[in-house]
Amino acid sequence: MTQPSPTRVVTGADGCRLEVDGDWVVDGMSSWWAAVHGYRHPVLDRAVADQVASFSHVMFGGLTHAPAVELARRLVDLTPAPLERVFLADSGSVAVEVALKMVLQHQRGTGHPERTRMLTVRGGYHGDTFDCMSVTDPVGGMHTMWRDLLPQQVFADRPPRHDASDAEVTAWADGVRDLAARHAHELAGVVVEPLLQGAGGMHSYPVACLRVLREVADEHGLLLVHDEIATGFGRTGHLFVSELVAPDVLCVGKALTGGYVSLAAVLCTDEVARGVSASESGALMHGPTFMGNPLACAVASASIDLLLERGWQADVRRVGEALARGLAPLRDVEGVVDVRTLGAVGVVQLDHAVDVAAATDAALAAGVWLRPFRDLVYTMPPYVCDDAALAQLVAGVGEAVRAA
Repeated sequence: MTQPSPTRVVTGADGCRLEVDGDWVVDGMSSWWAAVHGYRHPVLDRAVADQVASFSHVMFGGLTHAPAVELARRLVDLTPAPLERVFLADSGSVAVEVALKMVLQHQRGTGHPERTRMLTVRGGYHGDTFDCMSVTDPVGGMHTMWRDLLPQQVFADRPPRHDASDAEVTAWADGVRDLAARHAHELAGVVVEPLLQGAGGMHSYPVACLRVLREVADEHGLLLVHDEIATGFGRTGHLFVSELVAPDVLCVGKALTGGYVSLAAVLCTDEVARGVSASESGALMHGPTFMGNPLACAVASASIDLLLERGWQADVRRVGEALARGLAPLRDVEGVVDVRTLGAVGVVQLDHAVDVAAATDAALAAGVWLRPFRDLVYTMPPYVCDDAALAQLVAGVGEAVRAA
């Protein structure tokens, strides 16, 4: 707080570019993975203006409104069939907190109050509030200083990487099954980022691992939570990874409003909702002031419609192919240990911690905004980047890698 890292001033944003300290640069981060449509999109601008002209906020207790109802309907229609109930939260961390409360209240409502711990995997990241931190990697994560104060959860090994052999996946699965069996009497649920771990290291893993977690949850009466705050709305090449393996509870956020306003949502099955309602409180015990904010709901519905109308699959495929093609030569750069892509995500992993200041300066000099962390220089750009912007982006990543 008293010695901040170098900070630049943004004075404009348009399309996939930001005006940073007076220079226009390609945004390689989508403002932390949210601005999938870029900036100043006329459709989203209009949705915000229209809703402001009506009303921008109202309490969501005892009252509802059309933007919230319409958004909930869209989310139910888009996500896997078992997910029928929607809770509108105000940020990704809050959504995960709500999901964990749903799991615990469901267990209480179904006669298992002793089940209070979550099973998760190493390498995960689920947010910055306390329960979220408790299911984030306690050793390699960014919240290790809080480890002794947090609820103690059960951590399985990190899933093997995306190109793992069947034998590696089987060995991991055996470990997870054994761990779950030993702790089944106290476990309430399982929570993971499906297919791609984001801020925990941009680690992608086989879908077979998700199937194992689904089987483990079913075997032991646990609820499976998918945290798709980062992966939802097409980022991995799937509209939702949960289409591949359906969870009991799903968290979405970030790209939900196209980066315009903070909003998240938690979806659950009717069975989960009934369990929550059967608990002693009779209702889900969470109610943020800005939940269901009409301004956020209106722009979220507009963002979802825009995503579907634009043909998000083609956009993500085009971005992903450009990243894969443009970043591949960096495998030959000294200090690079891996280059990987998944959907519209590109990652270059180094054999050392990134010099963030040097890498950022080099990227900006090449006309690109990036935010490296740990040993990674990565990009998750807006889907609307054209070929010229993508070429500039991969060049900027290369400059950052060489400077890091």
